[in-house]
Amino acid sequence: MRAMILCGGMGTRLREQTETRPKPMVEIGGQPILLHVMRLYAHHGIREFVLCLGYKGHVIKEYFLDFEAMRSDFTLELGAPGSAIEYHRDGPEGPQDLGFRVTLADTGEAAPTGARVLKASRYLDGGTFAVTYGDGVADVDLAAALRFHRAHGKIATVTGVRPPSRFGEIDHERGLVRAFNEKPQTTSGLINGGFFFFEPAFLDYVKATPDTMLEREPLERCVHDGQLMVYEHQGFWHCMDTFRDWENLEALWRSGSAPWKVWR
Repeated sequence: MRAMILCGGMGTRLREQTETRPKPMVEIGGQPILLHVMRLYAHHGIREFVLCLGYKGHVIKEYFLDFEAMRSDFTLELGAPGSAIEYHRDGPEGPQDLGFRVTLADTGEAAPTGARVLKASRYLDGGTFAVTYGDGVADVDLAAALRFHRAHGKIATVTGVRPPSRFGEIDHERGLVRAFNEKPQTTSGLINGGFFFFEPAFLDYVKATPDTMLEREPLERCVHDGQLMVYEHQGFWHCMDTFRDWENLEALWRSGSAPWKVWR
């Protein structure tokens, strides 16, 4: 099956990092967060991707076109027919080790997410497909989420998460502090964690209102028709909306214990 990754947003709240590149190309630990997302899917057996490009999509195209050269030693035969290049497989990890098949689809500079999904849907394989955003990481068990999706028989599944609070939490009794949690996980309710599984019939919901946000009319109509289920993820989840979010993720990676790094 294939995973569609929405990569077209401008990342206006992360302007420090997105003036010259799209948000999915902002690096965590020296690699674009987009690659972290793809590695999560690959860890659970999903290695075919459709990237929905928009704002500064050429940066993502250039990254993947140069991917092997930038990560491998290679030898050039200058002036040879076909400009022969020999990549040395014992060099740093290249895409041949990742085993990814990546389709890069231009879906409009400022298109809403529903329009992006619809435009890139021609690159799907006609079966169940995944959709996510190119700016959030988690240790979610995607294989288990997919089994859940297939078992309930509905058209759509969204992963529900409890994000870390942006403010410290103080547990107290009569003024005496009992616990001080700087970044607790909220327990007030689930939010959209951005990891979806859909059946092909979901595209009919998108076609009904093609120029809208995926998260609005298409999913709201699924709710109305009783076709949307939620897979609850109790573990780590973190989006990268702001510079502070980026700092948090970078610090976790540098600590050597990034919770979302489930791959080797």
